[in-house]
Amino acid sequence: MRKTRVWERLLGVEQTVVESVKFREGDEGVLVVGVRPRGRWLRKPCCGVCGKRSPRYDAGGGIRHWRALDLGTLQAVIVGAAPRVQCAEHGVVVAAVPWARHGSGFTKGFEETVSWLATRCSKTAVSELMRVAWLTVGRIIGRVVAEAGPVAERLRGVRRLGIDEVSYRKGQRYLTVVVDHESGLLLWAAPGHDKKTLNAFFDLLGPEGCAAIEAVTADAASWIRNVVEKRCPQAALCMDPFHVVQWATEALDEVRREVWNDARRAGQQAAANELKGCRYALWKNPEDLTARQEAKLANIAKTNERLYRAYLLKEQLRQVFRLALEPAKVLLKAWVAWARRCRLRPFVTLARRIAEHRPRIESALALKLSNGLVESMNTKIRLITRQAFGFHSAEPLIGLALLALGGLC
Repeated sequence: MRKTRVWERLLGVEQTVVESVKFREGDEGVLVVGVRPRGRWLRKPCCGVCGKRSPRYDAGGGIRHWRALDLGTLQAVIVGAAPRVQCAEHGVVVAAVPWARHGSGFTKGFEETVSWLATRCSKTAVSELMRVAWLTVGRIIGRVVAEAGPVAERLRGVRRLGIDEVSYRKGQRYLTVVVDHESGLLLWAAPGHDKKTLNAFFDLLGPEGCAAIEAVTADAASWIRNVVEKRCPQAALCMDPFHVVQWATEALDEVRREVWNDARRAGQQAAANELKGCRYALWKNPEDLTARQEAKLANIAKTNERLYRAYLLKEQLRQVFRLALEPAKVLLKAWVAWARRCRLRPFVTLARRIAEHRPRIESALALKLSNGLVESMNTKIRLITRQAFGFHSAEPLIGLALLALGGLC
């Protein structure tokens, strides 16, 4: 193998001729490698922005420098000419080179290594290991994500969506997150959690893409429901089962607090203390109860019919999502009727709420869909934020999330 080929492999560059290798004058810790493009890159110069073939304009501003992957303890720098071309669309711009992206001072291999590391460790660790500034890591991630292609191309063929919001910073800062249920990948994210933000996603999806959507899972947020019903009227909007059961758990806890307050006001301090310590026995699934919690639940069944009735309502609603479609629909109808006449104010209110969302709950039962995948994605986005010790803006976080969770890395 020729020496030039060895240097190409070491530096991680392609379609490149290595002309010289030497230490930087006065600094033997930096290796300077002189290069030039070969093949079509030399014969047919292209626009650095769009990649279209364009006529040469001039020699540009002279020699440019690009940081390459380190060679052991040595920093490697690629130097080469930077001619300019006359692009019909973008005007006079620097010609494309095979080893780096337009507007970057790093080689493609260097940027891809930084991006891969950023998905697995904190930005601080990446910046120290690769010897680049903190903000530079974010800019590199942005360029790598942008090269993955237009978002519209990644959205092609999507049929089942999951939509939710996730907090990424103090002060009510949210991202709207869209996930593909079939591939399990993060499709899109943007700052904000309102109709305008979600409409921007469906604008990218386009009329044909909107018409292809078969199902959308979400929580009870009206801004999601209204946009989906308007942009994808044919899609089945599925209410997330977890949130429905969570409503019942909250109603149960409200009943528990009412019963506890009644006992305390009546001077029944022992009964009040017993109720105060039974929260987790009421909340947990029956199959997960400890022996002590089972004993507490049995005591409630004997001594407090009102609270035990609330517990049974919560458990029967959970059972709805464990059955096949037709039995589940029958049980859900019976549950709503029971909750309406149970004389427990929180559950009467919940019965009205579930009756309002019943078509969307039945869609979730029919398609066996939930927002669990989206909630998992939100947890991973929070982990990315924590690893990076927070982000000043949403864009670097979105870029990193697409790399790590969107299949772009």
